[in-house]
Amino acid sequence: MGSPTILPELGTEILVPVCAVVGIIFSLIQWGIVSRVKVTHERTPSSNNKKNGFNDYLIEEEEGINDQSVVVKCAEIQNAISEGATSFLFTEYQYVGVFMVAFAALIFLFLGSVEGFSTKSQPCTYDKQKTCKPALATAVFSTVSFLLGAITSLLSGFLGMKIATYANARTTLEARKGVGKAFITAFRSGAVMGFLLAANGLLVLFIAINLFKLYYGDDWEGLFEAITGYGLGGSSMALFGRVGGGIYTKAADVGADLVGKVERNIPEDDPRNPAVIADNVGDNVGDIAGMGSDLFGSYAESSCAALVVASISSFGINHDFTSMLYPLLISSIGIIVCLVTTLFATDLTEIKAVKDIEPKLKQQLIISTVLMTVGIAIVSWVGLPSSFTIYNFGVQKVVKNW
Repeated sequence: MGSPTILPELGTEILVPVCAVVGIIFSLIQWGIVSRVKVTHERTPSSNNKKNGFNDYLIEEEEGINDQSVVVKCAEIQNAISEGATSFLFTEYQYVGVFMVAFAALIFLFLGSVEGFSTKSQPCTYDKQKTCKPALATAVFSTVSFLLGAITSLLSGFLGMKIATYANARTTLEARKGVGKAFITAFRSGAVMGFLLAANGLLVLFIAINLFKLYYGDDWEGLFEAITGYGLGGSSMALFGRVGGGIYTKAADVGADLVGKVERNIPEDDPRNPAVIADNVGDNVGDIAGMGSDLFGSYAESSCAALVVASISSFGINHDFTSMLYPLLISSIGIIVCLVTTLFATDLTEIKAVKDIEPKLKQQLIISTVLMTVGIAIVSWVGLPSSFTIYNFGVQKVVKNW
C-alpha cells in the first residue's frame, strides 16, 4: 500500500457530489434571475438609472415604433424559434434513440463474446494470481454506462437549447436599456448551460462509479473499464447533435439568403422571411444543443480515460480511492472556481460600455486561470500520496534501461 492521502476516502465521497449539487443549484439560481426579465412593455427612463451601462444603447430603433409592439414582436419571434428548436430536437432524438439502443446492443454482444458469454471469473491481467469479474459483467455494465452517457449528453444539449431560446428575447429587450444589462442577461443564461453540463456529468459519473463498485468490489480494472462506456455514449450523441444541427442551419441560412435577398429583396435576418426563423432554429440546435453535447462528450471521455489509466497504476492496484478520483476532484474544484469567477462578471463589477466587454471576458480568463492553478495545487496536495512521483505511478513496472 502507498502512503495515505490527506483527504480521506469519506471526504472524497462527500466533496465530489456536494460540488456537483452546488453547481446545479447555482445554475438554477441563474435561470431564476434571467426569468425575472419580464417580456413586458415597461421601460424605465434612461435618466433615472445609469448603472450597468443604462445609457449606452445597443439598438437604433425606428421612429414611430412603441414599446408594446417591440415586446410583442420579440415574444412572437422567441416562441417561433423555441417551438421550432424543440420540435427539431424531439424529431432528431427519436432517430438518435434508435441508434442508441442498436449500438448498446452491439457493445453488449462484442464485449460479452470475448469469453463466450461466460459467467466465470477470469485471472486479472495485472496479477494472474487474482481473479477478476467475467467479460459478461463488463459487457452489461459497459452497456449501462454507455446509455447513461448518451442520455446525459442529450439532456445537456436540450437544457442548453431551452435556456438559450428562453433568454434570447429577454437579452434583446435588455439591450434596449443598455449594454450592461444585456451582457449580464446573456452571461447568466450561458452560465446555466455551463454549470448544468459540468455538474450533471460529474454527478452521474460519480454515482455510476459507486453503484458499479458494489458489484465489482476489489476488481477496479474491470470497474473502470466498464465506466469507459460513459464517455463513448456522450461522444456518440454529440456527433448527431453537431452534424445534424449544423447541416440544418446551413441549409436554412442559404435558403434565407436566396429567397429573401435574391428573390424578394428582403433584408438579411428579417423576420418576415420564414427561413430566417429556421436559420435561428438551426443556430440553437446546432451551435448550442450540439455544442452542449459535444462539450459533455469531451469532458466525459477525458475523465474516463484518466480513470482507466489510473485503474491499472499503483492507485488502482493499491485501491487508493481518493487518488483514483483525482480527475473528478479537479472537476469538482473547477465548478467552485467557475462559480466565483462568474460573480466577477455579473455581481462584483459592471459593464458600462461596449468597449468594456472584451476586457471583461479577458478578466474572466485570467481570474479563472489563477484560481484554478491554486485549486489544482490544493487538490494535488490533499488528493495524492505524499510519496507520489511519476516514477512510482506504475509500481508494477521495472525500468531496466534508462
